[in-house]
Amino acid sequence: MVERKVDHSALRTNQAFIIGLLIIAFVLDARWLVAFMSAVMLIGAIFPKVALFKAVYWYILKPLKIARSDLRRDNPEPHLFAQSVGGTFLLVATVAFIANATVLGWALAWMVVALAALNLFAGICVGCLMYYWFNRLGLPGFKYARVESQK
Repeated sequence: MVERKVDHSALRTNQAFIIGLLIIAFVLDARWLVAFMSAVMLIGAIFPKVALFKAVYWYILKPLKIARSDLRRDNPEPHLFAQSVGGTFLLVATVAFIANATVLGWALAWMVVALAALNLFAGICVGCLMYYWFNRLGLPGFKYARVESQK
């Protein structure tokens, strides 16, 4: 079997953008930015090669040596699943804003901030854990088992 690797610096860049932009959205009451973040996250999860914040990492931060690779033995699918969960939360937050349920919308956005921060600062990816639990339960679509993340 081919060893699969994931650049965790790209993941951390993605998480930092999610946290920063959602906090800015809250401070400025820029609900459109929550909708934009939902779209960016869902498109990036479905089409990883066009993920906006990872592109910033690959084409700007890494070439300028602002960030460097942190390749680890890992599966990309759990991270993409986690991103799709976050993007879905933000999509529901956007619907809540449209329905004038502002408190619900911001609560969902802050949940995404909290989970991204937990991942960025503590290395705990709740969406990844969900993916691996679903794999252990044998649910279709969750075909990769957990690997020990090593450099």
